[in-house]
Amino acid sequence: MRPDYAGGSLVNLVASVVASRGGKPLHEPLRNLEFPVSAENLVLLIIDGLGDNYVVRHGAGSELGRRRRMALTSVFPSTTASAITTSYTGRTPLEHGLTGWFSYFGEAGCVSATLPFRSRGDMAPLSARGVSPESIFTVPSLFAALPVRSVVVTYREIIDSQYNSVHCRGAERFAYGNAEELVAQIERVVKASDGRKFVYAYWPHYDATSHRFGCESAQGAREFETIDAAFGALLRRLAGTDSIVVATSDHGFIDVPPGGALELPASLASLLRFPLCGERRVVYCHVHAPDDFAKRAQDWLGDKADVMPSRRLVDEGWFGPGEAHPRFGERIGDVALVMRERYALKDWTPGEARWLHIGEHGGTHEDEMMIPLIVENA
Repeated sequence: MRPDYAGGSLVNLVASVVASRGGKPLHEPLRNLEFPVSAENLVLLIIDGLGDNYVVRHGAGSELGRRRRMALTSVFPSTTASAITTSYTGRTPLEHGLTGWFSYFGEAGCVSATLPFRSRGDMAPLSARGVSPESIFTVPSLFAALPVRSVVVTYREIIDSQYNSVHCRGAERFAYGNAEELVAQIERVVKASDGRKFVYAYWPHYDATSHRFGCESAQGAREFETIDAAFGALLRRLAGTDSIVVATSDHGFIDVPPGGALELPASLASLLRFPLCGERRVVYCHVHAPDDFAKRAQDWLGDKADVMPSRRLVDEGWFGPGEAHPRFGERIGDVALVMRERYALKDWTPGEARWLHIGEHGGTHEDEMMIPLIVENA
């Protein structure tokens, strides 16, 4: 499934939000849905990992499910590093240049975990290499360009991360520790003063639980119930505030069975210039001989993956429209492995804990790619 950058994706939702707050969107807004500019407040809640198909299957009668308007697509790859950066900047992955959890950053001279801003394997801060967040995260956030007060409400453990310190510029930041505090902080901001506002809120816990236990697990269901109840409480507490409350996600999930979690064999690992980059569902390979590696990889993977030059994904528009980030080419490597069905691929580096996710995302399955658009007026 491809992203619908022509009016039905997260990129277009962000454009519509920006327009409703009096800003200049960088891409086309959503088809067939417009948020009124006159509303006093717009609250955007991003529930990390909550796919639209999950809401349809399990959310009938829920606070979120009853207010679902339609399905959108995520970006490609359907993953947090790419999609949340789109939500912070209004730009496509092609433009902002963050293409997965692991990325080769030439500025740092290593493969890095993008959001923690640490080198892969030893997880040492990139600052130890003399690299600043501003040198990697070069695309400005959307908040500073908005003519309204902007506030980010996010989880206490990540609020001051290097990633957020750059991508939240132009917004005030408020931290929370649990669902009740999330609701209270949003209510506090909305009711604190008159004037038009944009409140961006982020909930990471459904994603973390789904990775560990699987999105179809009992633990995942309980996590959904937690944020669903919080959403209902938020609507009740914002009643009468002239607010538009929008909930969506950055991506969905699939569960990978034990036999679907593949490990890169030594015969292929020896051909890599760097450890694997991207995601376990969309893998970027930096190699010495791309054609030879691609043939060997396809012979090994068979019908479990599509193997192609990484550039083909750019040419076919998977990463979106716009002007490519100047470092984009090095961040997607030479050969891309796009996993099919419910397969995932991993390699290991020295010092890296050997554990596998049950829940995965990043790929093109509709359960990963489709996200809900949930809207209510308060």
